[in-house]
Amino acid sequence: MFKLRLITATILAVLFAFTLMLLSPEVFASLIVLVVLLAGWEWTDLAGINAKLGKLAYLIILLLSMVIASYFIGIHGEFNQQLSYQICLVIVVLWAIIFLWLQGYPSSAILWSPQLIMCLLGLILLTSTWLALASIVSLENGQWMLALAITIVVLADLGGYMAGKLFGRHKLAPTISPGKTWEGFMGAIILEILLILLLKIIVPNADWFKLVFLVISVSLCSVIGDLFESMLKRHRGVKDSSSLLPGHGGVLDRLDGVMAALPIFFVILIKASPF
Repeated sequence: MFKLRLITATILAVLFAFTLMLLSPEVFASLIVLVVLLAGWEWTDLAGINAKLGKLAYLIILLLSMVIASYFIGIHGEFNQQLSYQICLVIVVLWAIIFLWLQGYPSSAILWSPQLIMCLLGLILLTSTWLALASIVSLENGQWMLALAITIVVLADLGGYMAGKLFGRHKLAPTISPGKTWEGFMGAIILEILLILLLKIIVPNADWFKLVFLVISVSLCSVIGDLFESMLKRHRGVKDSSSLLPGHGGVLDRLDGVMAALPIFFVILIKASPF
């Protein structure tokens, strides 16, 4: 399983790096729309939409949502950084509410599990993920900033997976994801600390406090995103969002941490950038 997981992760990393660096920010953002739509298809299963016509309708609405977001923040024109910041800030608040839902599970399911709420949540979270990504790459050195954001999420996931497998004893959230442990969480933090030290070497003028705040905040949010999808899957009684990515599950299983991480990364980058 680990070998298959590693091969898939390597292929995904290479594809992401090449498209991010070779394509223009506008073209790259447009390409990611397809990835978000795949995640949207998987979300329909979590939301309990079983009919193919219903799934298709949901994807059309999701696409329209991204098109509208693109128009208002000016992805293909004059980028409206302030509006994008305000939207991402609202999404960060939404993730804070989701964190409370995690703490209250399974009792909190009454608040978010109705199909209409799940459908709206999917539209908001997936659209805001794409909006945050498109906003980050629209900044100066945005491609490198997005690469940093994804690296933070990947290290949190990798550290959690490896340390959890090797040393995991104490459950982090047993009612949500029995496989996640405090040892895995600490493994993730250790990798993030190493990343901070590396960034300080590469960019010696970076502000220490802001750098630590950025990396740790984003990594913690990625863990919340991971736990949130685990909660949804546990509620639906499924292990993965799909079997599209060998060793990893579905697209949504790879985007869960990213969904929570990118909005706060953009918010911090705008108001407290360490670079």
